[in-house]
Amino acid sequence: MDCHLGSGSPGEGGPKLRVVDMVRRHADAWRANHVPSPEQARVLRDVERCRTAALGGHLHHCAECGYEVPVYNACHNRHCPNCQAIEQARWIEAREAVLLPVGHHHVVFTLPAQLRPLARRFPREIYNLLFRAVRETLTLLADEHLGGILGITAVLHTWTRDLSFHPHIHALVTGGALHHDGTRWLPRLGFLFPVERMKAVFRGRVLAALHPLRSALHLGDAAWRQLLRSLPPKDKWVVYTEPPFGRSSHVLAYLGRYTHRIGISDARLIEANDDVVRFATRDGKTATLTPLEFVSRFLQHVLPSGFHKIRHFGLYAPGTAHKQLAAARALLEPDSTGPTHPEGSVESGETWDALLSRLTGRDVLRCPRCQHGRLDRYPLPDPAFSETRPYRNDRPAWPP
Repeated sequence: MDCHLGSGSPGEGGPKLRVVDMVRRHADAWRANHVPSPEQARVLRDVERCRTAALGGHLHHCAECGYEVPVYNACHNRHCPNCQAIEQARWIEAREAVLLPVGHHHVVFTLPAQLRPLARRFPREIYNLLFRAVRETLTLLADEHLGGILGITAVLHTWTRDLSFHPHIHALVTGGALHHDGTRWLPRLGFLFPVERMKAVFRGRVLAALHPLRSALHLGDAAWRQLLRSLPPKDKWVVYTEPPFGRSSHVLAYLGRYTHRIGISDARLIEANDDVVRFATRDGKTATLTPLEFVSRFLQHVLPSGFHKIRHFGLYAPGTAHKQLAAARALLEPDSTGPTHPEGSVESGETWDALLSRLTGRDVLRCPRCQHGRLDRYPLPDPAFSETRPYRNDRPAWPP
């Protein structure tokens, strides 16, 4: 039976194509042909249950007109296509309290193709190595060219536009550094560092970090020598840099594209059915995959459990950077009393409905039918309870 989900250009009308629907529809067939890792199995399970009755939820009820609709809980898995928007908004607002009022450079560091097989087998080790090499490269060059400490936010991505495996790190770097003595701000506006120098240092730091991992990566002498011979010369390593963004709002808007994001968004889907999945890539081009290959490519970007894909270094590092960040802000904004909390130290007690109302400018709990009643929330029966296990009576009563 043809289970056609729709087709059309991104952004056009018609049935809305969703990544989550394609994963759900073909998950069982994919499992029949593949052995998922524990992390992949968890992602599949969460995506299948996300915003369905399986996770429970609430009944939204308007006492004015009787309108009601069930609203099911999200899975909150960071790989779930359904669950990124609110987390992204909260993260960006938290970063806004930290970001220094200077231009920020965008630098991309790419793991060489020769190391990708190791990244597939040992993702945690190789991704940590990549973060370490990026941090050490930028720190060394800041010492070399500025004599100070940069603010760095780094985000790991593992995909290309066609969902191929391509680990790389996007780094947002302050256009300047705090002098090591804490008394001066050293601007760096036109360009960050010479690209060829960045390539050479990055290559050296990757190799330095790789050597201690030989045993953990099961690289014997012959395999190690072969790997070293296969690596490209320093001028062929891929390091890409862009001119700095001038305003903090531009930095945050740009950074938001790279943080709480999966390999493909719903907006890029063009056609999806039981035979093909076609989606936009770049410059008007498209990619066409079988549904099972689409699920495989989606799942190959699942990160190790507990792995931090967003990290902050230098002035933006958590913990030890509090005084340095405050010193930098005092130099750049002498009259500022703004917060200087690094990532993770700002807690938001704002509810999801309050956040959405503030971000969208509309009251999300106003009744969509009568437009003046309020939607009250009542818990739906727990799906874990069967007919032989009575519904708990310690919850608010359902509406009459």
